[in-house]
Amino acid sequence: MPDDIKISLPDGSVRTEPAGTTARAVAEAIGPRLARAAVAARVNGDVWDLNRPIREDTELEILTEQDPAALEVLRHTAAHVLATAVRELFPDARIGFGPAIADGFYYDFEVPQPFTPEDLEAIEQKMREVAESDYALVREEVDRQGARERFKDDPLKLERLEELGDDETISVYSDGPFVDLCRGPHVPSTGKVKHFKLLHAAGAYWRGDSQRQMLQRIYGTAWFKKADLEAYLHRLEEAEKRDHRVIGKQLDLFSIQEDVGPGMILWHPRGAIIQHQLRRFIEDELLKRRYDLVFTPHVTREELFFRSGHLPHYEEQQFPAMAAGEGDADDARYRVKPMNCPMHTLVYAARQRSYRDLPVRLAEVANVYRNELSGTLHGLLRVRMLTMDDAHIFCREDQIEDEIFDMLDLTDLVLNKTFGFEYRIDLATRPEKKIGDDAAWEVAEQALERALKRLDLT
Repeated sequence: MPDDIKISLPDGSVRTEPAGTTARAVAEAIGPRLARAAVAARVNGDVWDLNRPIREDTELEILTEQDPAALEVLRHTAAHVLATAVRELFPDARIGFGPAIADGFYYDFEVPQPFTPEDLEAIEQKMREVAESDYALVREEVDRQGARERFKDDPLKLERLEELGDDETISVYSDGPFVDLCRGPHVPSTGKVKHFKLLHAAGAYWRGDSQRQMLQRIYGTAWFKKADLEAYLHRLEEAEKRDHRVIGKQLDLFSIQEDVGPGMILWHPRGAIIQHQLRRFIEDELLKRRYDLVFTPHVTREELFFRSGHLPHYEEQQFPAMAAGEGDADDARYRVKPMNCPMHTLVYAARQRSYRDLPVRLAEVANVYRNELSGTLHGLLRVRMLTMDDAHIFCREDQIEDEIFDMLDLTDLVLNKTFGFEYRIDLATRPEKKIGDDAAWEVAEQALERALKRLDLT
């Protein structure tokens, strides 16, 4: 390790600092005002604690409250404050995971009984005591055996520990009496977590697996400023008044009934006519844009999803297989469709085509079925049977960009020009669980990026 390292700052300046320096030390050297405002740091693109040693040449940016990444760090620490409070009030609670999420945070706990509203009040009060104690968030890197010893009484943590690769750094964070297996980053101390509110508790399967034990997930929100917290809570109150589940019942649009099952929507006449008009609107627009409409079965042989790769990759989202139909081989099995891709591909492949026929655009307003976890179901927003306007475009490589451009134009027509919604487009690159080779993904990603630039969306 070199004695000195180069720290490159956003203004283009470069500082020479001793190896092992910290972002906090650099902030203090720049000036006391920045040091007081510092929350975390971006080190070579990754967000770090202010006190984590820097041992190599680095591009460094000090993050303050104004940076969205700093708010995520605050919420991550708020989750640890929550876990600290629960462990003090419920010493036998087993500790799961506690990440920051959009607008807040949560933490999972394995406890004998669900948390009550009174429990949440007591936990929130204990969190305030933890925050007022201003415990330092201390990061420590440990070896695997040392981590096993620390978490020998926490089976959920031990399970996560054993999943870490041999080359992964194992770090733990402590704040006062609480120690957690965690990558970080965190704000310097619990005293930074001042403006927060616990929202509710709900059941959640461990690791999202319905075959595993049910945990209790406590949700909360945290903000740097009291005014921001109050504004957010006000928005929640207003949204609750306009909850689509309440409006749907008041206007007699739809219902969800136990006899049918959770996540399955019964559309009443008034709701059905709305859906009918929406179908006509989108189908007419698709026909204008030279899409061909198709209709495909709701149930198909399971083998088709194995050929397409949707099985076994996405099996957890599919309903179980059904027995063979009359006249089928004994080993034939059927599934309700969770997506339309394989059947649209079969429609395309049903006859020989020339490259001159391309692009071929196949569209369907279809019902599909997904076996969502019961704890995630929410009115019309998360269901097990959904209606989707789904399309698949078969085109040459040189046509990809134009097809994406037209698809984005259609999206803007529907969301913005017709219904007045504001929306954001994110460029999603290849996921870890993917089908297809990297070369094909590279071509597709580049075409996506070019189309976004043409629409001035990047």
